[in-house]
Amino acid sequence: MSVTNLQEGAALLAEVEANVGKVIFGKTKVIRDLMAAWLAGGHALLEDVPGTGKTILARALAKSVDVSFHRVQFTPDLLPSDILGSSVFRQDSNSFEFHPGPIFTSLLLADEINRATPRTQSALLEAMSEGQVSIDGQTRVLDSTFFTMATQNPIDQLGTFPLPEAQLDRFMVKLSIGYPDPEHELQMMKSQSHQHPIQTLKSVATHEDWSALQGLVKHVKVTDEIYNYIGGIVQKTRMEAEVKVGASPRAALALARFAQASALMQGEEFVTPAHVHQSVKHVLAHRIVLKPEAKMAGRRPEEILEMAVAKTTAPTRRK
Repeated sequence: MSVTNLQEGAALLAEVEANVGKVIFGKTKVIRDLMAAWLAGGHALLEDVPGTGKTILARALAKSVDVSFHRVQFTPDLLPSDILGSSVFRQDSNSFEFHPGPIFTSLLLADEINRATPRTQSALLEAMSEGQVSIDGQTRVLDSTFFTMATQNPIDQLGTFPLPEAQLDRFMVKLSIGYPDPEHELQMMKSQSHQHPIQTLKSVATHEDWSALQGLVKHVKVTDEIYNYIGGIVQKTRMEAEVKVGASPRAALALARFAQASALMQGEEFVTPAHVHQSVKHVLAHRIVLKPEAKMAGRRPEEILEMAVAKTTAPTRRK
């Protein structure tokens, strides 16, 4: 289908969401937030215990939009070249030939990213920030819809390397799927009694559709009042006494873009304070570093954000 306006875009996004919901049951909010991050040109980090459906969610999303998909299992011995690719010398032509790595795709699943060493983790930084990679002195541009969906196990599990702040700041959102409720867990077990539903999942959109949808995000209007609201929340995270590092300017940009994508998915032409409020924790919580004494007292970034939002006056929506 050809996407030319916000209403058509919202309708197609609803189709994609419903299609992914045929495989991932009862997780509508997570699916929407993941799609919004991709729409906004960002990347997503999912933290959960093994077995909650992170990999299947990525495959279902890639299948629904009919884009290229690569999965990389991150391990301590994984090298940057295993992700980016490398040049191989060919004797017949007496020249080097570049063999692209799995990063040259539309949707990259970086599975258990915190099991790789910091050196390998950092190989994704340029790709996630600039949409390109530098290999052997050459800059190679990635797919226009490039999206990294990384998963990680909780930090308290053995054999993990915590992502540094610079790496976390590249992720637009940090999400968690969580365990299904009893009703949807039963539905999941029954749906896989013969074969996994991912095997019969059909695409409902194309690569070109998704590129057009990403372009539509920019047409969702953000007023000066909303920009001031976003800026006020971000600035207040830096002023809290318990915070060592507050949200960055990149975080403010990410919050605005994510709110625009969320508004598009709801068929709205304007970003409202509600869109911002619903996005704050997913976009900002993983970027805030608390002081050691605050951590020891059991404080959480989400609590800091609640205070920051409460102290920031939301603009009144214009009629």
